[in-house]
Amino acid sequence: MEGMSSVYATSDGKFLIQGDVIRLGGDKLSSIGDKIQAAENKKYLADLNIKDLLVYPAQVKSRLKVLKYVISHGHVVNNLYRRWKVSGVVQTVVLHLIKPLLVLRFHLQVCDVKPVRLAILGLGTVGGGALKLLQENAAEIRRRTGREIEITHVGTRRPRPDLNLPASIKQSADLLDIVRQPDVDVVVEVMGGIHPAYEVMMEAIKHGKQVVTANKALLAEHGNELFKAADDHHVQVAFEAAVAGGIPIIKVIREGLAANKIEWLAGIINGTGNFILTEMSEKGRAFADVLKEAQELGYAEADPTFDVEGIDAAHKLTILASCAFGIPLQFDKVYTEGITKITAQDVKYAEELGYKIKHLGIARRSSKGIELRVHPTLIPEEELLANVNGVKNAVLVQANAVGPTLYYGAGAGAGPTASAVVADVVDIVRDIIYTEDGSGTIPQLAFEALSDLHILSSDEMTTGYYLRLNAEDQTGVLADVTTILSRTGISIDAIMQQPRLKDLIPIVILTDPIVESKMNEAIAQIQALPAIHGEIVRIRLELLDN
Repeated sequence: MEGMSSVYATSDGKFLIQGDVIRLGGDKLSSIGDKIQAAENKKYLADLNIKDLLVYPAQVKSRLKVLKYVISHGHVVNNLYRRWKVSGVVQTVVLHLIKPLLVLRFHLQVCDVKPVRLAILGLGTVGGGALKLLQENAAEIRRRTGREIEITHVGTRRPRPDLNLPASIKQSADLLDIVRQPDVDVVVEVMGGIHPAYEVMMEAIKHGKQVVTANKALLAEHGNELFKAADDHHVQVAFEAAVAGGIPIIKVIREGLAANKIEWLAGIINGTGNFILTEMSEKGRAFADVLKEAQELGYAEADPTFDVEGIDAAHKLTILASCAFGIPLQFDKVYTEGITKITAQDVKYAEELGYKIKHLGIARRSSKGIELRVHPTLIPEEELLANVNGVKNAVLVQANAVGPTLYYGAGAGAGPTASAVVADVVDIVRDIIYTEDGSGTIPQLAFEALSDLHILSSDEMTTGYYLRLNAEDQTGVLADVTTILSRTGISIDAIMQQPRLKDLIPIVILTDPIVESKMNEAIAQIQALPAIHGEIVRIRLELLDN
């Protein structure tokens, strides 16, 4: 076909377009030059068509107009390329004209573009790690993005001379002022907590800044408002670091499994709780003893409530479930139970029955709605999740096409979490280059339209159970217990009677799956038996096989 063009690289690294349609080495350009020049004020090339590109060669005042437009508005050329390629319009035109323009634009960007400018708010463990990673891997990151990333501001409560920051990086405690600055394109929020993080992120969004955050609590409790504001202002809120640290689980769910219907997911998503349960299992230690060590090692805060009561895991599960099922963030509907009532005795009994106790976050889709729950769980000892130990995290995802897939790694710490933060920065820089406004091509929560699927209450959820009760050593007690279970429709999978402790006999029962309201009814009746002493221990059981 006459009038095709190609891009060629010269030995000195420059690029030329040769052909009858566009000539950078001659005096003539096709009418695309005139069209681009005329459309420049509109920022859109809707009036161009195939005929314009192939015929009517005409003089233009400056051949640099084409290059200028391609560099500054390459997203338009990119959109043309995608539209024409998809619509099947003359493939040769796409391959020989539009695609070369994209190649040319990319190489020109690498050589001559302004950097993307960052503000990092918070220089604690994660913020300091992100700063270090951006500096140490600057060359590698530039190769991945084609754009320099420049840190222009850091937000700290007090000056940090120990970091030896260059004079070009401004330090300030006025976070709202930082996000309003014109020399900030991307705001990295790693302060933690709800306030003032919420107000600062909202201000950044309103000023058109892209946002990266590791703040799981803020997203779980106020994410719906933040994402709506981001959509209204055509910016992104990226949050890979908010869940499971160095495991790229958000990207997996939003992109890698985008062709699948996710049926359920279950994860060890709090490293502190997993460390405590691992020590209790491997060394027979008491909960309080291990918690004290976790605090000394820096795995748990001075106030460990969020970790040991399941709140941290519930924040993360809220985010995972929204991305997996396309539902609004609903932290208040997550059933949440911690590990403070787990004893070394229960850990031992569970292992004798072939199970490990893990603190899981579980989100499951069923015909009745969505289950969202965080609690200690018995899982078969041969399952991969049962063998995730120490402070490590893991998430098991069951999807209808690919089946079960497991994602494992470090869930916290400066390096792993900073890795996720900077990965989000890289994605945003790419979107700034290749989309019209930097808002990205992937919906914030993976779905263009969110669903109002019913979230099940705890009474509606179905699971198996581990029950431990302490009974007097007398005839007929076990028969009374099994009669109550049978009468409420609960099938028994296993019963184990343990050696006497003081004056009581511990009885351990495993049940088949049953709706929780039925189990509550049965436990209340068993608890009322005169021969039963103390509170009945209940731990849920999951086989993780469907």
